[in-house]
This record gives sequence, C-alpha cells and structure tokens, in this order.
Amino acid sequence: MAPFKVELISLDAFPDAPDVDEDRHTLEGNAIKKACELHILTGLPTLADDTGLEVMALDGAPGVRSARFAGEEADDAANRTLLLERLQGADDRRARFRTIIALCTATGTHTFEGICPGTIIREERGGHGFGYDPLFQPEGHDLTFAEMAEQVKNAISHRGRALQTLARTFDLAMLGSAPSESAP
Repeated sequence: MAPFKVELISLDAFPDAPDVDEDRHTLEGNAIKKACELHILTGLPTLADDTGLEVMALDGAPGVRSARFAGEEADDAANRTLLLERLQGADDRRARFRTIIALCTATGTHTFEGICPGTIIREERGGHGFGYDPLFQPEGHDLTFAEMAEQVKNAISHRGRALQTLARTFDLAMLGSAPSESAP
C-alpha cells in the first residue's frame, strides 16, 4: 500500500473534455498525447493509456492500430476475423498485449509499460472481455482472456502489469528514488 492518498477522478467529471485523437504512430505517443492534452485541460495530474496486440508473425501488427485493424468503422468481431485470416497457415502464433500508461503532471511526463505474452488460438473461445480476448491465450494458462474470471485476467493482464509498475515506481519515489521510466 502506498504511503500517500490518491483520489481518482474520472473524465466523466469533465463533460466538455474532447475526445483526444489517437493519431500517433506508437502506443507511447498516443498515451502521452492523451495524458498531456487532458492535463492541460484539467490542470490535474493525468493518467491515460494506449494498448495494442502485437503478433509476431505479422511483424507486430495490429499494434497501435488494434482497434482499427479491419478499418476505421470496424467492430471487434471484424478485427478478430481479419486477424484469423492473416494468421491462416501460420505456425508462429506468438503474440503479446502491450499497454503504455502515461502520467502527465506539472513537473513532467512518465510512462509505464505492461506486457502480457501469449498466443493467438485458432478459433474464438469464451464470452467475457472484449476486443481480441476470445483469441488470446496468455502464456502459462489454458484459458483465453475471454474465458477467465475478471479478477484473474486483471491480475495477469498487460494493463494490470503497467499499473503495478506505476504503483511500485511511486512507492520508490516516496522513499526518495526517482521514477524508473520517463518520457521527454
């Protein structure tokens, strides 16, 4: 437990906040852009993230375009269908979910990464989660993200790991150490 109190305020508290366009070419770029633009708007320390599924046989695609893999207006089902089509006949089905969380404050911007390695299975399984969850089986597990209980998924997920890194960093900062990861 951190030796300080943090009050989280949702973006819902700022109804005039614009949707920040995710137009950067990296997860880091999008997370930093969102956190900094919203920090400027609110004047508060701001967290934002971006997440992508990186498939080794596809040279890291869909990556930063994960939500728009099958096109700007495509839904999750279309993205999953295209992924399976692109992997048809592929023996290497290694993949990883990667999340970058950016924290923007008056004193600077810091980023925190979380990675969950796994594989893309050959057909969808499970009814929970969203996005690519029915196709992603985390390393060391027999279930897809879509088959896991939410608390199990959260404990091993890329986003959970990025949040754990952020929490550890600020525990260290409170003890007098500098954050471990930083962005300009």
